[in-house]
Amino acid sequence: MINQKLTPSKIVEELDKYIIGQADAKRSVAIALRNRWRRLKASEELRKEIIPSNILMIGPTGVGKTEIARRLAQLADAPFIKVEASKFTEVGYVGRDVESMVRDLVEQAIGIEKEEKKKEVEVQALDNANERILNILIPPIRKTPGTAQGGTSKVENSNKEEEVTTDDQLNDRTRNKLREKLLNGDLDKRKIDIDVTVPTSQVQIMGPGGIGEMDGLQDLFSQMIPKKTKRRTMTVAEARDFLTEEEASKLIDMESVTRDALDRAANTGIIFIDEVDKIAAGSSNRSGPDVSREGVQRDLLPIVEGSSVNTKYGIIKTDHILFISAGAFHIAKPSDLIPELQGRFPIRVELNPLEKDDFVKILTIPHNALTKQYQAMLQSEGVKLFFEEEAIDEIATVAFQVNEEVENIGARRLHTILSNLLNDILFSVPDLDPSIEFVITKDFVSEKMSRVTDTKDLSHYIL
Repeated sequence: MINQKLTPSKIVEELDKYIIGQADAKRSVAIALRNRWRRLKASEELRKEIIPSNILMIGPTGVGKTEIARRLAQLADAPFIKVEASKFTEVGYVGRDVESMVRDLVEQAIGIEKEEKKKEVEVQALDNANERILNILIPPIRKTPGTAQGGTSKVENSNKEEEVTTDDQLNDRTRNKLREKLLNGDLDKRKIDIDVTVPTSQVQIMGPGGIGEMDGLQDLFSQMIPKKTKRRTMTVAEARDFLTEEEASKLIDMESVTRDALDRAANTGIIFIDEVDKIAAGSSNRSGPDVSREGVQRDLLPIVEGSSVNTKYGIIKTDHILFISAGAFHIAKPSDLIPELQGRFPIRVELNPLEKDDFVKILTIPHNALTKQYQAMLQSEGVKLFFEEEAIDEIATVAFQVNEEVENIGARRLHTILSNLLNDILFSVPDLDPSIEFVITKDFVSEKMSRVTDTKDLSHYIL
């Protein structure tokens, strides 16, 4: 499942396209991902003994911890789930237990497998959808029971026999001409009526651990409720997309999807546990035990160590799921976690706070840089937007300064700065001449950001 061409250097190279700096973290996740491929190539007996190198990322918010994990999963086409450890400590929390993260991971794997299987039957599904549309536009002639093909069995007059045959041929010729127009897209704007299945309301069943613990029984009751259909009017193009999706769902083998999804989640799945420092007892909290936080750690421990979790698709073992945890650890330290949990995250990497030069690179280098995003959005209105180098430098300076003087939220600060910088332009662009060009200069940035740099009134720029 993991591409053999994804060597650690190649993985780092791909991550560099979207994430600036943090070389140590990139190297660690690249090695961890490659080790998964290496394990799958080992002998079956030894394969069971090779455990994943779980990673603990330490660094302030907004430096790329989540993005590194998410991009890594995308590279490997691996199921990916992000959870916040702190949500399990909420007062009165009655939602799903920690095993829900594994169930969510399986759901992600099911979705990935479905999409891959649908691509395999896409051609057949499209042909079936076109035939259904054709049957709506011009239904085929239904043969009367007891009558032979062409209606010749009860016809004595040769002329009448010729008329019956002509009706069949006329219908076929008409359908062939209409099929040709349908395939050419000539009928895409024509409206037709199709029957669509209306989703039934989900039956909620309370288990010992709360809603959703009895997924299998819940699905069984949902399937017992009769499905309702509703007639909708849509264009042929819309109907083709809708019916192709419906036909693809009929063609794929759900047993195969489930089997492969469970295997994919167990061997390539990645679970990102954020805010893990919030469930660690900080040094200032040594006066008494924090039952809630330590309880969450002990609930997480068997999942990370390796256990069997029951899902509505079957049982999945978590022994070889890659767990990446992250936290700022401003107050608590990694050593404040219970020793058993610490031992399950042997790889620790520290991510560096972002400097001004990092902000400049973030604004210009990545494929999804914010400046490129705003340029693309304004281009949709026919308007061109340019950033001078000095303007980029000034934006980076302001972002770094605000992070230093207020809460440090890393690269997320750039979203706030650019939003306030370009709000007036984004508001007025639809009413302006599409041929206009906007050039963002250093003076423009300085003027817009003067309230920050001169009066130190930063409240407007805090997320």
